[in-house]
Amino acid sequence: MTTYRSRTALVALCATAVAATLTGTAGAAAGTTAAATATATAPPVLAWTACTHKDHLDGQQCAKLPVPLDYADPAGPQVELAVSRLPAGRPAARHGTLAVVPGGPGSSGVRRLSQKGAALAGQLAGAYDLVALDPRGVGGSVTAACGLAEADRHMTTLRSWPGADGNIAQNAERARRVAGACAANGGAVLRSFTTANQARDMDRFREALGERKLSMWAVSYGTYVTAVYAQKFPHRTDRLVLDSSGDPDPARVERGWLANMAQGAEDRFPDFAAWAADPARAEGERLAERPEEVRPLFLALAAELDRAPRASNVAGLPLTGTMLRQAMQLALYGDAQFAPFARLVRAARDPEALPELPPELAGALPDTDAALMVGVICNDVAWPKGVSGYGRAVAADRAAHPLTAGMPANITPCAFWKDGPAEPPTRITDRGPSNILMVQNRRDPATPYAGALKMREALGSRARLLTVERGGHGVYLGNGNACSDRAVTAYLTTGERPPRDSVCPS
Repeated sequence: MTTYRSRTALVALCATAVAATLTGTAGAAAGTTAAATATATAPPVLAWTACTHKDHLDGQQCAKLPVPLDYADPAGPQVELAVSRLPAGRPAARHGTLAVVPGGPGSSGVRRLSQKGAALAGQLAGAYDLVALDPRGVGGSVTAACGLAEADRHMTTLRSWPGADGNIAQNAERARRVAGACAANGGAVLRSFTTANQARDMDRFREALGERKLSMWAVSYGTYVTAVYAQKFPHRTDRLVLDSSGDPDPARVERGWLANMAQGAEDRFPDFAAWAADPARAEGERLAERPEEVRPLFLALAAELDRAPRASNVAGLPLTGTMLRQAMQLALYGDAQFAPFARLVRAARDPEALPELPPELAGALPDTDAALMVGVICNDVAWPKGVSGYGRAVAADRAAHPLTAGMPANITPCAFWKDGPAEPPTRITDRGPSNILMVQNRRDPATPYAGALKMREALGSRARLLTVERGGHGVYLGNGNACSDRAVTAYLTTGERPPRDSVCPS
């Protein structure tokens, strides 16, 4: 489940790789034993200073939070996480502390607080101190590197797009190479990049803040992190908002999120098609007379670029069919991306034009970002081994979902991951306080609605689901739907949720 768009915009605040000679196993003991051991140690003291990163907010404070490399050895080696806060502006109105939990894996909580903090503070009217942390591997927190070649760090190679004919031999070769490099170079730090550790780190942050409970607003992958937190530390939760959730099936988790993106694209593409055929579109953005013409136009153009890539505005990086498909998938995240993508399609069809690649596709990711993207999904859950099964899955997925051409079913480095999962995935259940509000777009390309219904089913009476009749990824303070924004704000400020699952119109 991913906000890959935000991943590629990651900026290291003070990204210092920790030497692989740190000792201790990265896999923490599951369940309450590790939680009790960590809680028994003294809470760390946070030394708050004014933030200095780009686009920080006035009054935003930053600090470093030490956490155990391995929660099974809480007194052993420590690593540091970047944390941030915006104190409540009205102490008399303060209800508690709200953690802003980012998506990913790979998004920065500190930067999301900078991006959303002003709007969030305005909505909540001083009811909360707003806080966030950069998960392990991200931004100003501890990082690891795999030593990957530049060619293996592009989005279209980190995402396993099959060959034009569906062949996955090159994908399998790259997956094996990446897994080997991460095993050789990532060390115990990379091994510690797990969802369970992110939940434990959040509870360590709560302790350092001196809070008995945390409220949370979580988006995308962050919804799973928060659900895991609520499962491990139910008595530490106050008001939880899960915004754009995926299927928490513990047998699949990230495997399922990736596979489900094929259906997500199918659910969302008609919104783009209707937009791109609207006579009201600006010059250079309308692609067809009728919405039903847009899909075959896109598929035909991708196939043409498979055969004959076009030179782009980035020297040495032509626009291929794979790149066009990846650009399409990124564009489906929000309506604001429709116009740039339509212009890319128009330019790709014009022999006289020079297509301009989206920034996310115009270069390689830093090695630390690539390591994090791979590390979490491979450390969290077991993936099938061998190559032939993936080949069959890709062929079936290409036939069922031609927009994504088999990528969501394809092989990843996890098929060759040296040690398998760091610990068993957490099963999300209905045991715990009834304090969760889920908000979900009906046509979400990254966390499809069907997966969100699985999260709703798992949580049972603990949750209410507010469905928004819109497309795109992300709901609260993100898509302009006043109905859902009001409902989330009301819950966070008053504790009142809708009495039953309900729907917000577009």
